[in-house]
Amino acid sequence: MSLGQVLLVAALAVPALGAAVVALLPGDRAARVVGTVAAGLTLLATLPLAVGDRGWTAFGPAPAVRPWHRLDLPWVPALDLRFHLGVDGISYPLVVLTALLTLLCCAYTLWRVPDGGGSGRALVALLLVVEVGILGTFLALDLVLFFVFFEVVLLPMYAIIAGYGGADRRRAAAKFALYTLLGSVLLLVGVYVVVAAAGTADLLALTGGGGLSRGTQLAAFTLLGLAFAVKSPLWPLHSWLPDAHTQAPTVGSVILAGVLLKMGTYGLIRVAVGVAPEGARWAAPVLGVLAVAAIIVGSLVCLAQGELKRLIAYSSVGHMGFVLLGVATLTATGLQAALIGNVAHGVITGLLFFLAGAIKDRAHTGVLAELSGLRETAPRLAGLLGFAAVASLGLPGLAGFWGEAFAVVAAVGRGGPLWTTLGVLAAVGGALTAAYLLRLLRRVTHGPASPAVGRIGPGLAVAEWTAWAPLVLLALAVGLAPTLVLGVAADPVAALVGVLK
Repeated sequence: MSLGQVLLVAALAVPALGAAVVALLPGDRAARVVGTVAAGLTLLATLPLAVGDRGWTAFGPAPAVRPWHRLDLPWVPALDLRFHLGVDGISYPLVVLTALLTLLCCAYTLWRVPDGGGSGRALVALLLVVEVGILGTFLALDLVLFFVFFEVVLLPMYAIIAGYGGADRRRAAAKFALYTLLGSVLLLVGVYVVVAAAGTADLLALTGGGGLSRGTQLAAFTLLGLAFAVKSPLWPLHSWLPDAHTQAPTVGSVILAGVLLKMGTYGLIRVAVGVAPEGARWAAPVLGVLAVAAIIVGSLVCLAQGELKRLIAYSSVGHMGFVLLGVATLTATGLQAALIGNVAHGVITGLLFFLAGAIKDRAHTGVLAELSGLRETAPRLAGLLGFAAVASLGLPGLAGFWGEAFAVVAAVGRGGPLWTTLGVLAAVGGALTAAYLLRLLRRVTHGPASPAVGRIGPGLAVAEWTAWAPLVLLALAVGLAPTLVLGVAADPVAALVGVLK
């Protein structure tokens, strides 16, 4: 096996073995340390995946794209299923982001374990299992294997919300599970339609349609698109998200917003658009309208929202709307906007949920009306919240700018009355995003300190600085040098657009 193949296996094996060891260790503190080390080793395994053969066949028959590294082994020979893994410029940034956020969350548990009935050891084990499922989803190049990893995430994330969340955690966890199961059923049927019609589950062979008829592609895209829309989430299939975010513990919210939602948008790009391009062209106007509806509705709800974590959760609906608008344009600019928007949202919203958790832990409330004057008692925390908020609203020079701006550019550049209107409405949604985030800062950081905020001290724990600093630096780095994401994704995006023509 080559080094790249070893690293692909290690990216999945290390967290899986780490979860097993953590679950078996008797000491809670020692188990959390071991889990954090496993998450760190996983990150170290993913980083070198960028070094390798970056050859691409930009245009032409499938396979239209060639991964940097591939591992293709028999899995279920009787059914012609293979353990087929690979990484390229579309999946690599999300792989690294997943490994980084998991490491930060595991390290955060060394300092604070959320209240609830579960132990810190169990929480870290669940986080590592979630990491296996998410990384496997991003690395799988076999459609059935993709489905298996996609489903691995469901039960451990349910357990994280139900075991460590807020007062209404069980209802929120059940709602998350029911919506996700709905998406899973649609995904399973879509996978069956594609594999039965094409006679293969190889995503490389299926890219560009894989010989599927137009009718099959329309049916497949409808099923796959709905399945990924639930996970993204796309309005009006989003109602599970605010409850799950509000009730989840801090580390659960960070993983949920940072990378779990990206499974939906990644699947939409890699699987739904790649496998059924005719279906994507047919459904693009509907997807664009729903994406803009998510932007506007999410922003308006945020303007009226009075709870901190719930506001950030609804902001994710709007931000993911920009990602989905970029995908809907089916242009190179739009797909690039979607990919960098995915990464930016994961970094910035992960930071926002870390900060929201820190504020709620100190003030014992998330009601905005009870959180005024944070800069008077905790100026460092208020400053970090201000940085994350202006990054989220798309300030030029920070990571949030590129995805939202170029999604609008892609929509307008697509031309025609519909797409121009969608671009204008998305720009209005961007202005509303700035309005609700500035309202958030005014309500939380300005004015006299409320009684709840008056109890907060100015200091921040070393563990908090350790968990937050990488996200602050990444928000700056991606904002100032977007080529960190766009550079590695340029060739695969060009190849994907080539098979769409």
